[in-house]
Amino acid sequence: MPLDPQREPARTGGGQPPGLLPDRVEQLRARLRGRLVRPDDADYEEHCRVYNAMIHKRPALIARCADVADVLAAVAFAREQGLLLAVRGGGHNGGGLGTCDGGLVADLSPMRGVRVDPASGTVRVAGGSVWGEVDHATHAFGLAVPSGIISTTGVGGLTLGGGIGHLTRRFGLTIDSLLAVDMVLADGRFVTANAEQHPDLFWAVRGGGGNFGVVTSFLFQAHPVDTILGGPTLWPLERAAEVMKWYREFIPAAPETLNGFFAFLTVPPAPPFPPHLHLQKMCAVVWCYTGDPEQADALFAPVRAMAPALDGVQAMPFPMLQSAFDALYPPGHQWYWRADFVRELSDEAIGRHVTFAQRLPTMQSTMHLYPIDGAARRVAPGGTAFSFRDARWSEVIVGVDPSPARAADITTWTKEYWEALHPYSAGGAYVNFMMEEGQERVQATYRDNYARLVEVKERYDPSNLFRVNQNIRPGEGAALRH
Repeated sequence: MPLDPQREPARTGGGQPPGLLPDRVEQLRARLRGRLVRPDDADYEEHCRVYNAMIHKRPALIARCADVADVLAAVAFAREQGLLLAVRGGGHNGGGLGTCDGGLVADLSPMRGVRVDPASGTVRVAGGSVWGEVDHATHAFGLAVPSGIISTTGVGGLTLGGGIGHLTRRFGLTIDSLLAVDMVLADGRFVTANAEQHPDLFWAVRGGGGNFGVVTSFLFQAHPVDTILGGPTLWPLERAAEVMKWYREFIPAAPETLNGFFAFLTVPPAPPFPPHLHLQKMCAVVWCYTGDPEQADALFAPVRAMAPALDGVQAMPFPMLQSAFDALYPPGHQWYWRADFVRELSDEAIGRHVTFAQRLPTMQSTMHLYPIDGAARRVAPGGTAFSFRDARWSEVIVGVDPSPARAADITTWTKEYWEALHPYSAGGAYVNFMMEEGQERVQATYRDNYARLVEVKERYDPSNLFRVNQNIRPGEGAALRH
């Protein structure tokens, strides 16, 4: 059954789509080593859940893939039956793009595994793994792969979007440490993409998201990272404008061994935060220093000269910093995200930031500014699909709360905050921070790289089987070239 690349099949909830015959479903079940979950199974609702509880979608089938053969079977079934196909790794995608209504979810979460080669410093990671598993395996050898800031995040989604986190200034984006991927393509081929094999595909998956196939394993180059100096420094919200103006000058001039992302937050009422700060709205910088410990005091002297209300910087194993926010952001909360790339923090923009920080609607709602410079900037904007190498920060605004009753509040705050700051942005956004925001935003995110991404899409997925994502649409190439 041919697919219209610009149109999704009708969404029918969790029932069986029209024309999907029970014997075909049974044939798929028999082909899988893993389990096929259907709407009448007792644990169906459990397997429908994704990290963002604001997303409620009911696929017709969930293939819990145990290996590459299962992925091949799931992709072939979706293609042959004309089913909408979603691919789920860690399930953290803000817009819920690891699931769908009425289609097939290829759930890679059973495909876990990390193998470190200490001689070469390379790391082979199965497609369903999460970053905490990578951190655990690599730390035993004094190594780390650049990733994000929450260890329960899936390796696949974060990597394919680019990968911004604590090690960005020192070692670049996650994709800058990616050496190769193994993939199942829309036509059923299983290929390895790297600098020599399918180099166009390898270029595209480094920032182009899940548009080109299902990545079943990643090969990374790890870097020497062991004990680091990390943690937050906090200031009262009344000093936020002063701190942001200091931060905008300090971090770009700091050595690449020092990373620090800025945040607005409400202090959690739990250790390690002292009781007198609990539930106060504050601003913070969360630091990660991977350089010479003997130089740390001199490096942090300007930070301490800003007289933070809390100086939480201390020596710790790198995985400790990577997992520091896990308990604050468990699966199952309501999330609404908006994001932009930012080249400069003007005084006017800082004033608007402070206005919305004073209105943080819930304890877990926040705004982060992640630096994109240092090693990340040494790759040209066209060197990978990730385009905004010339941005200074990736800004993300998130409304978060456990209760569905607060969903409207956190969504309204996030949208209004974003609308107030968007005029000061560079345009586009980090795809891993985007909701379903329309094709114009996708093109703004990839800029000049979009036309090349369309060409790769037309070569490897001309029917747009992989479209539950920030979609690169086949068929747009001619219009973009003229």
